[in-house]
Amino acid sequence: LTPLHQQFYVVQSRLLQPLECFLFGEDPQAGLEKLQQGSASSQLCGRVFKEGETVYSCRDCAIDPTCVLCMDCFQDSVHKGHRYKMHASSGGGFCDCGDLEAWKTGPCCSKHDPGAPTFLCFLADVLRAQKLFQVLLRYATDLLVWEESYELAAELQPRVKEDTYYCVLYNDEHHSYDHVIYTLQRSVQCDHSEAHTHTALIDKEGRRAVKRGKLRSCQQAKDLIRSHSEHISLQPLRVEILHSAVMAHQSFAMRLGTWFQQIIGYSVGFRQVFCQVALEPSSEGDQPSLISRLMLHDSRLYKGARKFIHELIFCSLLMETEYKRRFAIEFTKHYKQLQKDYTLDDHERSISITALSVQIFTVPTLARQLIEEGNVIKVIVDTVMELLSEHLDANHRFHFQGYNSDKFFRIQVIFHDLRYILISKPSLWTEELRTQFLEGFRVFLGLLHCMQGMEEVKRQFGQHIEVEPEWEAGFSIQRQLRHILVMFQDWCSSDETVLLLSFRECHRALMRCNNQPFQSEATDYYMCKHILHVSPYKVSQEPVSIHLPISRALAGLYVQLCYTGAVRRLHEFMDPSCDFTWFAEHPLRCVVLAAQVSAEMWRRNGLSLVSQVYYYHDVKCRDEMYDKDVIMLQIAASKMDPNHFIMLILQRFELFDVFNGSLASKDQELLKQWNRLTEEMLYLLIIIVGERYVPGISHVTKEDVTMREVIHLLCIQPMAHSSLVKGLPENSHETGLETVIPKVATFKKPGVSGHGLYEVKKECLPEFNPFFFHYSKSQHSKAEDAQKKRRTQEGSDKALRPPVPPPFCPAFSSIVHLLCCDILIHILRRVLQRAVEDRATYWTEAMIQRSLHLIGQGLLEEKAQLGASTVEQVTFDFSLKARTIGSEHSKSVFHLLSKMTALPSLEAQKDMIKWTLQMFEMVKCLREKSSPAASMSVEQTKPEEIVPDKDKAERKRKAEAAKLHRQKIMAQMSAMQKNFIESHKMLYDNMPESSQGDCAMELGELCVAVGPQRGSTPAEREVLTCILCQEEQEVQARSPAMVLTACVQRSTVLTQCRGKTLANNETMYPLFMPPDLAVGTHTGSCGHVMHATCWQKYFEAVQNTTRNRLHAELIIDLENGEYMCPLCKSLCNTVVPLIPLEPLTLNYENAELVGQLLTLPRWIQILSARIKGLNKRAVSLTHTQPSALNGLFKCFYSARHTLTSFPSEMLVVCATTVHRVGLQTGPNELCPAVPVMSWNTCAFTIQAIENLLQEEDKTLFEEGLCWTYFHLSPRRLAGLKAVVQFSATQRLKSSQAVIQKHFTDMLGALLPTMSSESTPSILEVDFFHLLVGLVLAIPALYQEEAVDLQPSAVSSAYNHLYILHLVTMAHVVQWAIFLTFFCSCLSSQRSIVFDCETVLLSRLRSDVSGSSVADRVRRGVTPFLRCAALFFNCLTGVPPPEELSSTTVTSQGQMEALCSYLALPCDVFQLFQEHRGTVFPLLQRWCGHPAVTKALKGEMQTISYPRKRNRLIELPEDYSALLNQASHFQCPNSTDDERKHPTLCLFCGTILCSQSTCCHSQLDGEEVGACTAHAATCGAGVGMFLRIRECEMVLMASKTRGSTYPAPYLDDYGETDPQLGRGNPLHLCPERYRKLHQLWQQHCILEEIARSLEVVNVMFAFEWQML
Repeated sequence: LTPLHQQFYVVQSRLLQPLECFLFGEDPQAGLEKLQQGSASSQLCGRVFKEGETVYSCRDCAIDPTCVLCMDCFQDSVHKGHRYKMHASSGGGFCDCGDLEAWKTGPCCSKHDPGAPTFLCFLADVLRAQKLFQVLLRYATDLLVWEESYELAAELQPRVKEDTYYCVLYNDEHHSYDHVIYTLQRSVQCDHSEAHTHTALIDKEGRRAVKRGKLRSCQQAKDLIRSHSEHISLQPLRVEILHSAVMAHQSFAMRLGTWFQQIIGYSVGFRQVFCQVALEPSSEGDQPSLISRLMLHDSRLYKGARKFIHELIFCSLLMETEYKRRFAIEFTKHYKQLQKDYTLDDHERSISITALSVQIFTVPTLARQLIEEGNVIKVIVDTVMELLSEHLDANHRFHFQGYNSDKFFRIQVIFHDLRYILISKPSLWTEELRTQFLEGFRVFLGLLHCMQGMEEVKRQFGQHIEVEPEWEAGFSIQRQLRHILVMFQDWCSSDETVLLLSFRECHRALMRCNNQPFQSEATDYYMCKHILHVSPYKVSQEPVSIHLPISRALAGLYVQLCYTGAVRRLHEFMDPSCDFTWFAEHPLRCVVLAAQVSAEMWRRNGLSLVSQVYYYHDVKCRDEMYDKDVIMLQIAASKMDPNHFIMLILQRFELFDVFNGSLASKDQELLKQWNRLTEEMLYLLIIIVGERYVPGISHVTKEDVTMREVIHLLCIQPMAHSSLVKGLPENSHETGLETVIPKVATFKKPGVSGHGLYEVKKECLPEFNPFFFHYSKSQHSKAEDAQKKRRTQEGSDKALRPPVPPPFCPAFSSIVHLLCCDILIHILRRVLQRAVEDRATYWTEAMIQRSLHLIGQGLLEEKAQLGASTVEQVTFDFSLKARTIGSEHSKSVFHLLSKMTALPSLEAQKDMIKWTLQMFEMVKCLREKSSPAASMSVEQTKPEEIVPDKDKAERKRKAEAAKLHRQKIMAQMSAMQKNFIESHKMLYDNMPESSQGDCAMELGELCVAVGPQRGSTPAEREVLTCILCQEEQEVQARSPAMVLTACVQRSTVLTQCRGKTLANNETMYPLFMPPDLAVGTHTGSCGHVMHATCWQKYFEAVQNTTRNRLHAELIIDLENGEYMCPLCKSLCNTVVPLIPLEPLTLNYENAELVGQLLTLPRWIQILSARIKGLNKRAVSLTHTQPSALNGLFKCFYSARHTLTSFPSEMLVVCATTVHRVGLQTGPNELCPAVPVMSWNTCAFTIQAIENLLQEEDKTLFEEGLCWTYFHLSPRRLAGLKAVVQFSATQRLKSSQAVIQKHFTDMLGALLPTMSSESTPSILEVDFFHLLVGLVLAIPALYQEEAVDLQPSAVSSAYNHLYILHLVTMAHVVQWAIFLTFFCSCLSSQRSIVFDCETVLLSRLRSDVSGSSVADRVRRGVTPFLRCAALFFNCLTGVPPPEELSSTTVTSQGQMEALCSYLALPCDVFQLFQEHRGTVFPLLQRWCGHPAVTKALKGEMQTISYPRKRNRLIELPEDYSALLNQASHFQCPNSTDDERKHPTLCLFCGTILCSQSTCCHSQLDGEEVGACTAHAATCGAGVGMFLRIRECEMVLMASKTRGSTYPAPYLDDYGETDPQLGRGNPLHLCPERYRKLHQLWQQHCILEEIARSLEVVNVMFAFEWQML
């Protein structure tokens, strides 16, 4: 056992076991077995949530959003099939499974149903438990609240007091990890690792003994810690010195907490006894109960002790209904003191005792009982008032200038408790509940009274304000009160008496407010024979406040009175003669203030006022600010004379004189202000008259309100679901939104990127209001443009008509008379007259637009009333006044509108003017006919149908003319084509059919890339454009060098043994690539071309400019030559030189003659002799051959390749990059492995491409263009061709002796006579890599020290042919050996050679089982042949046969075409028959290798062919399954229950513990996190991880680079949900997961990381290596 386990064992055996023996009265195990004999029902889960743990809430069944389930209960409950939400817990929560008050249905999961067993206890046990619990809990309480550092209580004093002390360091929230580590290193002389361990434990447990010793040494350590920490922060660390006995007793008290939880979990009886002991009053009169003592000392305890107390409360008091009620009473009794202590505390709320309020106040029965018995509403509000009392000014209003932000935030949290209390309104009211609730409401109005008119502002004149006033605090409180105000209104509306009494209390509170008194007496104002008697007040000159919570609360209550019908009894509680002008005064000032700020009249008051006005209209605050002000104005408008109301508005807008006289000012700035204020004033009138979608103002439901909001949001643009939710008030729950959206919008599913969008339905567009009062300026402009554009596309006019609103309720029905009052008609006439007179500075188009909208509203209202009643009954006469008032001078509204149709300056409003005039005529017809039938016929006439017939006829004529013109052009083209055929008829008739057939046959014969029948390389002139200098240039050997951008990276995409690494000390690698392809080197290119000189200049410029960029190392690694492509911004780290492919034509006669003599045995003989000659360095190749062949081999040589003049610098740059990246070594161009790595990257890149083609079931070559296939553009395939040509040319820039040595070693794998001890067996070699190496290295055999030669075309043809034959046969044998071991059709008693012969010759027999084996071998070698076809196509340029680019050819036809292209027999088994004499001796040596014997014995891993295609792991369709998997994840290196970050590797499926010090490891001498270490072995440094609890992807490319990426899980609205912010159920999107798979397979992860970091401005570097 470890020392720590030994300590636990001693504590358990010597201290706790005797307690258990006393508790049970016998052996604890026997006592527990007796408890199990009886059972009772327990329904509560009681799981305490850790921070970050995933919790679930059912949107269908939860009583409120705070009701949640833990993962296990959710998985076993009925709610899994409901609409649920999931989110990460902030810690300290409680699973509500089994709580009947928390759920409408399904309160229990299958584990906690009433039948689940729990254990009772016997009476004797109860009595012993009561005595024991009293002693132990009092002991634990005394020790935890003990404040003496050196002494214990008398009864606990040890017999001998030791002189041993501990220096204990406590946790705080002021110092960071690094600060504490720094302090410990310099104070107690510990190293960094020990200091880090101390700091981590201090942060976790809350305190830690950092030194043990004598009192003096501990005191020195304490002084050093305080002094060092003061240098870093103004506040020193908290350090105490505790005697060892005190430390020991406190530690044991903490251990008792765990023991208590274990014991009371055994039995309901034990739990009840514990609750009784914890809550019973103290025998000492002045001491509270034990649990109260612990609560009151909570803020003075360290974190570990707090957790102990909270978990003890959770598992005991909150699990029993009766004791939970008693505990709630105790909690409420000490509530004020607990909150005061919390405001002075520096720890988070999640570890404060005050966080338990959510477990108490959200229980409906408890909440109502606490209101009735303890008036908890008054307690909470009094607590807030007492804590905020320091911010009250002389007028008893809040003023938050210079407030403490941290303390203020903690005070705001108290408002959450008020929300919890009000979260469930009562269905049945008692008299006591009414009394206490109204008392609490009065106290709450006192809080609002302190906010009414707070933080007044006054317009600044002359000089700009010097110091911005504080405003955030007031709006923070406003946002906290927003939901509380709505809840109070809901509670009041549930009882008519309470509602009426609350309205009276609110009205009295408003009357008591003395803010903003009038400075002068009331005055009479005259306009249009109407008199308004009101006190003068100018917002631009007097103080004004935007905070009016009491006025707005009164407006909300009045609407509830109208909605419930209680307004009929209002006269019983209110004085009917109250002045409603006073109601409108303060809200109107607020609206005017916002208008004047919009008119830039308050510029000198700074940004603070602009911010306040912004939030005043913003969705976060508007429902309890701006919206309520509008409602209050509507209330006043319904009670006041319409003319007087509009005159009041003019007076407060300071426009009374503007519309009452003539404009005489020449001040342009003043005229602009007047125009802007006029626009805002008209807009306000539109809102007051038209905004009726409030239950109680009109007969609409909440669903209708939400529907209208959604329509207007979607009229701006199609939106995602999350955008809609953000655009709606928070109290519009998504459950209501979900029922509305399908009615008004259609959903457009997302693709592989982006998100799903909702588009408004066409039938809902008539409800669009261009002056919707929740639009911001930008939204108004966007919506107007979008709707005009839509109507233009539909061929309709651009008139944006006002929608037909629902009728007002009776209490508000008089508002419509504002539209037909004399003052409004006067205003409209003045505005229109200015436009007609074309006085540009006195009107704006926005004024005209608003005036037209008001006129439209009036005409629609009159039309609706005429349609519902007779003319005699209708008193609304807007159209009559609009025609008659001012008609004697042709200045009536109607006459002015008629004149405006000819104004060019109002062309944009022409359609709206035209529609308005048509509406005048329609209303006139309704008045004259007064027939309902006539009215309906006119009403059903669509506005679009009134478009003049002349316009329609003109459009039709133009369409017909365009159609005739197109037909004429097509006829001319057809005639010209016929004439050409007739005039050149001889060209078509003189072509003999036989010649056409011969040509086709000849072309078909030349579609061979290997051997003496190789087709000719097409001579194509390749002209490319440099993307930097834009100069065109032909790719030639003598021309300036051109290069392609490229990126070289290590890859495990094709690995068959994930997690395996290739050690550099292995003798086989890199010359021989293992068949498992553990780690390859991939070279990809975006295909963009540059001059080599241009690239060098660009690269140097990038190096110089990027070094100065912040965190540039996160984007590109300058030290390793990385840069971004200048055009497409792809990440690159090298360039590939463009090497021209010279046309080559074979002399087929000579080739045939050579072929008669140069058989495979003779070719092997010549090669062997040449290699021996090179080794001896004695004689030339011709002298080693028979004299009869001397003349023949003259054709084996030709002049040196013409690329000798090609700049070698670019070849070296690319080769050294491949070598450096592939082997993870330093750059060394002289290393012998440089050419080998060039061949390897060529082979691996081709294999990766073929794997992609095969996976997507695509043809090897795209039809019609041999260089294009499915996922790669022609530019990218040009990059592949460049890589092959670069690899082929690499031998010219390397030592020929080195190349010859490589060739000899590689050939030894095929010819055992030339092998050495280090030569691998055929089971340990990837034969395509071997093929590429041999083909590209064999020209080196023709090099001599003094002779500069290379093989001729004929020689190369036979070299390629025989190398391909040998490698193909060896690969078939490789697969045959595998089948020999695993196929049951072969006898295990025969020799391996005989079995292989049986497999290889099985195709020549008719044996059924042998044919099936042959088919498997054929399928196994197909990928090799496909790769070989791609390789030789890029190497020789010979075009492939059409069958390889056709999708209609069968697999058999594809195989035949493939073999034909490679000069192989259609049946590869025929190779063994043709070369039997040569191959079967080799077969014996191949199969006799010791490694083959090991493989057959199972001592060595073998690879099956075709290789399995790697795919990302399978993910569950439902994301909750992943969360469930993560919840059971146990960190392999940690035993604590702290929050972990389970992270899933999508390559292999391993779950890792990321961002946790417990799983850090060393990588290349550096400490890294679990994901970084795993990516190094699993993905060669590349990683693709899913952070399960965060629902977020992480892409990694190295230890220092990574980026986040959207997870492939989407909700029902087609959106991802990072951090589970919205919490909707998530499901796997196959398309997005496929895109991630392609991102990996195409080696684009590194590029994606660079692109994302390039877009995002990285301000703070993230330590990816610690992930």
